[in-house]
Amino acid sequence: MPEGHSVHRIARQFARNFVGHRVAVSSPQGRFAAGAKMLDGATMTRATAVGKQMFLEFDNGLWLRVHLGLYGAWDFAGEITTDATIRSAGGRMGQTNQRGTELPEAAPLETDRDYLDDRDGEDSIHSIGAPRKARLHMAESENENDDADFEFPPAPVGQVRVRLLTETACADLRGPTACEAISAFEVQQVIDRLGPDPLNDDSREAEDRVVAAIRKSNQPVGQLLMDQSVVSGIGNVYRAELLFRARLNPFTPGKKVPEETARALWRDWVHLLDVGVRTGQMMTMDGLSGEAYRRAMARRDDRHWVYHRTGEPCRVCGTPIAMTEMANRKLYWCPKDQA
Repeated sequence: MPEGHSVHRIARQFARNFVGHRVAVSSPQGRFAAGAKMLDGATMTRATAVGKQMFLEFDNGLWLRVHLGLYGAWDFAGEITTDATIRSAGGRMGQTNQRGTELPEAAPLETDRDYLDDRDGEDSIHSIGAPRKARLHMAESENENDDADFEFPPAPVGQVRVRLLTETACADLRGPTACEAISAFEVQQVIDRLGPDPLNDDSREAEDRVVAAIRKSNQPVGQLLMDQSVVSGIGNVYRAELLFRARLNPFTPGKKVPEETARALWRDWVHLLDVGVRTGQMMTMDGLSGEAYRRAMARRDDRHWVYHRTGEPCRVCGTPIAMTEMANRKLYWCPKDQA
């Protein structure tokens, strides 16, 4: 499942390539035909994300809400800027807005030139900055098709729930959990149910809200971190890595997590989400340099502490990494360092 950094990067692709353009909206598959008709011909005015939810605003007062879920993905094609390693210089959608009616403004964007290719395809991107004829697949991973010899717009392939088409760019959505045309009021209702997203609000108020939600619960902290009403954007990879970095047992009830530890989890999520959005990698090992950093950026096995490392020795103590299930998702941890 795409985690928070991926959804923010997808929203930035729309901000770079679709915002300000009139959009033809269709549903080649047919399942979104009614919603497509409501949006067709409007101009996209805003693209933003909160956690795993993405919102595209149109000038007719409607928004397209998309949650990719486990299997959703976007395919972009046309004269597009394939550099998604861009970061927001403003336009936060935070807890203040979640309590009111003000919706997020489109954020100014800038390019982060420090990127590397990822041979595992976990979260990689080829980057050149300027728009050009290209194809780009974005979900949990990002993969560019180097073949620029295709007709525009390309024919829909597979079960395309919705197609967004401008004079220069095309975006096809497949396999989402949610895809709906909704009002600004309904957007706010969705946002109000979500926990803080540090890319939109890293304030002390947001931190206090997350800490309070963790420390009032009897549920295991490993389950709470995946609860999008507690904190937005954390998925299976970041959950495992955050808990290891905190040396925290995943089964610890939230009520028994010390306040300073809960605050450290939030602050580490602020840090890791920023790294993920800027680099396109779920890079969770700090302090790497030179060849070690290049290997980590290129291969998933070299950039995580515990995730997907069942039976392999802990990088700190040598104990075999354990794996079990929590909330129907695989959980990885070190039985010694996180005892």
